[in-house]
Amino acid sequence: QVQLVESGGGLVQPGGSLRLSCAASGFFFRWYDMSWYRQAPGKERELVASISNVGDGETTNYADVVKGRFTISRDNAKNTVSLQMNSLKPEDTAVYYCCSRWTVKEYWGQGTQVTVSS
Repeated sequence: QVQLVESGGGLVQPGGSLRLSCAASGFFFRWYDMSWYRQAPGKERELVASISNVGDGETTNYADVVKGRFTISRDNAKNTVSLQMNSLKPEDTAVYYCCSRWTVKEYWGQGTQVTVSS
């Protein structure tokens, strides 16, 4: 059974940091491209960061609005993908989702809430 379980969300003050983690199981993790998306209230889901599979060199990609502040990484031994978020802003407030993708197969986690507020 495929599972993606996010953790690490919470309430943080502007300028603070959080580290999100996504634990994956039920599929061959290293084959899959992994991504973090987010969805703020009243807005569409948007891509935050992605990291390609091992065969494609684990190439990373970021949305312009998070470049230089967020870092995505993967641990293929532990089947986890993480998102280190620094210098957080109120506009980063959203539910963050982990996504895995390989050819036509796509899986999503349930999401974790991140709230940036003073």
